[in-house]
Amino acid sequence: QVQLVESGGGLVRPGGSLRLSCAASGPIFSISDMGWYRQAPGMSRELVAGITSGGSPYYGSSSKGRFTISRDNGENTVYLQMNSLKPEDTAVYYCQVDLRDTFDTTHYRTYWGQGTQVTVSA
Repeated sequence: QVQLVESGGGLVRPGGSLRLSCAASGPIFSISDMGWYRQAPGMSRELVAGITSGGSPYYGSSSKGRFTISRDNGENTVYLQMNSLKPEDTAVYYCQVDLRDTFDTTHYRTYWGQGTQVTVSA
């Protein structure tokens, strides 16, 4: 089955940087949008950034100007470079991918990663 494997989370001081990665594997026919969401304790999940299959990025209001999303279509991988991190960026970050698998090449389905913790603290 399709799997999303995330990596790159951890503890960082305010002002620091982290780079998240998410690799999709399995019976993939094609991938549309890829993106990152985050969820802090007691809060709803929110969009951090997304990127279309053509490479056009879009960002949530909290990340614009500090975070950069990119993708490697050959590796089915999406990246999130996070700079100038703030304590309020602390959350579990989830990868999200819209794709068609080889068993159903007609419909796109949304897949989620398991989440990776990002903690910004002095």
